[in-house]
Amino acid sequence: MEVLQDIPYELDTESLCAKLHLQKGSDDAKELDALVESIRPHIKPKAVYIESYIEARGEDTVTIDRVTFTSRVLRANLESVERVFPFITTCGREIDELDLASGDFIQQFWIDTIKETALRFMVTYLNEHVNRRYALKKSSSMNPGSGDVDTWPIEQQKNLFSLFGNVSELIGVELTDSFLMIPNKSVSGIRFPTEIDFRTCQVCHRENCSSRSAQFDRKLWETYQCNGKDITEKSK
Repeated sequence: MEVLQDIPYELDTESLCAKLHLQKGSDDAKELDALVESIRPHIKPKAVYIESYIEARGEDTVTIDRVTFTSRVLRANLESVERVFPFITTCGREIDELDLASGDFIQQFWIDTIKETALRFMVTYLNEHVNRRYALKKSSSMNPGSGDVDTWPIEQQKNLFSLFGNVSELIGVELTDSFLMIPNKSVSGIRFPTEIDFRTCQVCHRENCSSRSAQFDRKLWETYQCNGKDITEKSK
């Protein structure tokens, strides 16, 4: 198990203004600058991951380190994989411990965007770290609760967290009774080597999703629904 923390991170305020559609030099932009300066010392994104091996496969299950996950899509993606990398990443709980925008919905939205930016930085850092350390030419990941409800049920967050022990002590992330994570800008999943690009969005029907990173692929979705074969079957 490895914890990644104290990673140098510099928030780009110009990119943040552009993302929030704030005109440079405007009163709102100045207010955002002040907010960023107060938050900057407390932006501490983190991640934890483990190198694991698949111990067993069922029709729509896969067992990793004695923990069984149920997902036809996950099972298909890991058909020819032996080594995987379960992970949890977060923007860091330090920002949530500040009381900066109580009752101010606009500033709270700005703070959430800052947290999202820090999270995306950490996700990219983790991916590159794992690929480099384990000499993976290409890798993809899946996340419980991402995509259609039955792609990989969010309830299996509990299974994933059980691989790590006390995640709160490791990186400050807690799992609620409804299987959501605190801080809210956190992501968990399993990264795996692959020769074919895969994103859960490819098998997700939700059209109006701000987090969509790939178009819905009906042929790929039908492959999983019909027979659950390896993702490589679609390219034959």
